[in-house]
Amino acid sequence: MELRTTRRIVTGHDAQGKAVALFDGPLQAKQRSTGGNGMTLLWTTTEFPVDVSGSVDRGANHVGVPPVANGTVFRIVDFAPAPPSAAPVDHHQILLSMGIDPATQGYARHANTHRTRTVDYAVVLDGEIDMLLDDSEIHVKAGDILVQQGTNHAWVNNGAKPCRIAFILIDAATPPAWRQDWKK
Repeated sequence: MELRTTRRIVTGHDAQGKAVALFDGPLQAKQRSTGGNGMTLLWTTTEFPVDVSGSVDRGANHVGVPPVANGTVFRIVDFAPAPPSAAPVDHHQILLSMGIDPATQGYARHANTHRTRTVDYAVVLDGEIDMLLDDSEIHVKAGDILVQQGTNHAWVNNGAKPCRIAFILIDAATPPAWRQDWKK
């Protein structure tokens, strides 16, 4: 899968308080593994309310999928088509690579199943993909919008072309449905 660039523009203020563009340029998607999904980190915050006075590039570093406590993450993910006969993967290792504590997880319907203690706004930019929930799946395509509230899910691209989704993850309270004994 070809890794795409995204033009990112971040505004802020100069020393005189005038509105300016702090950053304006292309960001190259990064790939975790050969043939895997591409990810472009656009911006993160680490507090609420958000401090908008700085000029540091908050898109430079972030490890894992979920944001820090009281934080947010804004990223684009390019999902590669699922290979027809993929080798088995270690679900525990996938979670660790995503920065997710395996002890916080529920039923694993698929190797990529995970949940984060967040509200996620997802905008499908290009392509089509299936979101697997515990007992159902939802097919989404370019132009569709999802609001996900801490649900157990996996993204599976069963198509022939990559699917590009913009995600904004916002830290949230732990849902009552996440009881420690909750397993399918």
